[in-house]
Amino acid sequence: MGDAIHNTVEGLKKSLVECRRDLHKHPESGWTEFRTASIVAGKLKELGYTLTMGAEAVSKKDMMGVPSEAALKEHRQRALAQGADPALVELMEGGATGLWADLACGGGPGPRMALRFDLDANDVQETDDAAHRPAQEGFASTNKGVMHACGHDGHVAIGLAVAEALAGMKDQLKGSIRLIFQPAEEGVRGAGPMVAAGCCDGVDIIAGLHIGFQAAEKGDLICGTKGFLATTKWDVTFNGKSAHAGAAPEEGKNALLAACAATTNMHAIARHSGGATRITVGKLSGGQGRNVIPPEAFMAIETRGMTSALNDYMTSEARRIIEAAAAMWDCSYKIKVVGGTKSGESSEDMLARVQAIAKTMPAFTNIIAMQDFGASEDFSHMMAVVQEHGGVGGYIQIGAARTAGHHNDHFDFDEEVLPLGTELLIRLVKEYLGA
Repeated sequence: MGDAIHNTVEGLKKSLVECRRDLHKHPESGWTEFRTASIVAGKLKELGYTLTMGAEAVSKKDMMGVPSEAALKEHRQRALAQGADPALVELMEGGATGLWADLACGGGPGPRMALRFDLDANDVQETDDAAHRPAQEGFASTNKGVMHACGHDGHVAIGLAVAEALAGMKDQLKGSIRLIFQPAEEGVRGAGPMVAAGCCDGVDIIAGLHIGFQAAEKGDLICGTKGFLATTKWDVTFNGKSAHAGAAPEEGKNALLAACAATTNMHAIARHSGGATRITVGKLSGGQGRNVIPPEAFMAIETRGMTSALNDYMTSEARRIIEAAAAMWDCSYKIKVVGGTKSGESSEDMLARVQAIAKTMPAFTNIIAMQDFGASEDFSHMMAVVQEHGGVGGYIQIGAARTAGHHNDHFDFDEEVLPLGTELLIRLVKEYLGA
């Protein structure tokens, strides 16, 4: 069976690269992945998977950071012009671009195993440097201001290749397979609404994979990941009252000073003995003119914690300070949650199985058991939910040569990683579901 899996993946190499390059050329950011999701859904339907899409796959009331209806309409029209299936796009009303696909195996009853792949690109303008390989070979982004600068195009290509291989060997497996294609991973906005819609219901085992990141070199494999930071993203607005700054300053309510007071005091929140915490005001703006008391101000902030409880501590303290700053300057305020995810850690059981599989694959020359992530990734929300219900989960990082760091406008990766990631995930599914 091992040789059969390898031979199957060898036969998929060309389509893996073609798919990745097509997606790279047509990137779509969070909640606008109409074309990408259409391609995924069409392929999975052809392979015999049962699809769950649209509002059934994404809880609309839980969606965060969704573009305006006008922006969604513009992105839908662009997706259709670039070849998206109109009937499938119609199901994604309101930006509900997530989907999952189920396949019953023929080898008898068994667990349900899920694999998750992220769909979205970054809000980055890809370089037009003539030495940049996507530019040289004609697959650089054609969508202004959007680029696959994190490898999600590769993840989707791997997901579709895995889907094809598993469909061909379903009678050699037991239980069932669920493939989750998640939108809006950037900004950690997509997992929560999909979990709320039921993507992890009945899932006993879940795995996610990322190209690069801490697996920095070709041949690297990180079998398990810990230290995912829970995080919450807020947009905060303060509203005061404008007034003439010289003639009648006492009539004004200075929203910008309220925001400044909140900013400085939030960065003074006491650290917690329970573990690492973070807070950042990444954007602060407000006011109308130098001689006008500022009637409004805006802050884009985020909190993080080593655990979900620690992140809750940071959000509680931040909310208290925002409220107090608004009261100090006699302003009102509003908090809008635009993203967030749980903390998490790979299960030891999956880590051990990935490590054992990796030792049978000669391409992996530097096998690392566990790595501390030290950042946030939306997959940790799904993994934590499955684990909370007694299941097993894990996050794998697979190394590849890269031209630049993630989220950089020169980002590109060695496509030899695509068949490696595909083969590793197929073998992992067989490890758990082999009949």
